[in-house]
Amino acid sequence: MPQFSPLTNSRLLTNLSNLGFIYQVLTWALLLMIGSCARGNLINFHTLGTNITPIAKIKPMGQPETTVYIQGKIEKHAPLIGQHAYQIADSTGRIWVVINQNKLQLEQEVVIGGKIKHKSIKLNEQEYGEVYLEEE
Repeated sequence: MPQFSPLTNSRLLTNLSNLGFIYQVLTWALLLMIGSCARGNLINFHTLGTNITPIAKIKPMGQPETTVYIQGKIEKHAPLIGQHAYQIADSTGRIWVVINQNKLQLEQEVVIGGKIKHKSIKLNEQEYGEVYLEEE
């Protein structure tokens, strides 16, 4: 018959403290997941490791159709045929983004990736074109 040796107090405390640490980590992970579901933007796993470009740095020159990611608040919405345009603002500026989603709300904080586009409009030899993003 096998013999079981009783755990000493120090060994028991060590095992319990290790178990307590695991429970703490699991509790924090659960709270973060619940918080991200409740707020919608507390943790966005799609943007982890993504380089966010300030809107003021987006220029029409350079490589055509470069993909950038912006983060900002939705200020305006314009429905289009089959798409939607949202004006996104950050602390550096504003830009229009053309996307297929229609579930975004005004004042919502978003992170959107898209290709840089430029629409040139010339009137009386003056350029009135604008840079915008088109979601991938």
